[in-house]
Amino acid sequence: MRARPTPVAPLLVFGWGNLSRGDDALGPLLIERLRVLAAPGLSVDYLDDYQLQIEHALDLVGRQRVLFVDASLSCLAPFEVTKLRAAPDSSFTSHALSPPALLQVFCNLRSEAPPPCTLLAIRGERFELGAPPSAAALAHLAAALAWAADWLAAPVAEPKPCSSNGVDSPQASATMRMATPLSTALPDSGSRT
Repeated sequence: MRARPTPVAPLLVFGWGNLSRGDDALGPLLIERLRVLAAPGLSVDYLDDYQLQIEHALDLVGRQRVLFVDASLSCLAPFEVTKLRAAPDSSFTSHALSPPALLQVFCNLRSEAPPPCTLLAIRGERFELGAPPSAAALAHLAAALAWAADWLAAPVAEPKPCSSNGVDSPQASATMRMATPLSTALPDSGSRT
């Protein structure tokens, strides 16, 4: 007798980073706070890890939308939002993947397009080992948390067909930048310091 596969939630929020390296903790901290704020009955899975691994391609199977969350030194404050496309890059053969490389692994494994994926890059300032998140990064986290809550509340659209190679059109790689913090910060839910 074969066991039936366990259904997955249509939404996945996946944050990565190291809680022991200052602002690198922003991805896991957003996951922690979003879990607390999640609306009852919302069908979403939360995942956090130190880095993206090739095995995480399997976490995308059966999803309708995925939000990746990471700290960034290169994005504008408080955060940037980018629609992702599958693409091999130099991380493709390493132990830690970029989000586009992870989507490419999904395409290669499944011979189908990945679900629509978005990267929420939260501006970090300090990444020293043993340091707590900086005050600026926590303010950026509050703004990103409000955006992520809105992303979760948005209706889940039906999947769109993709091009023959399993990759979305170039228009899907547009970036939205949030250059100023939102005026309403959400209450602190106990960040790790």
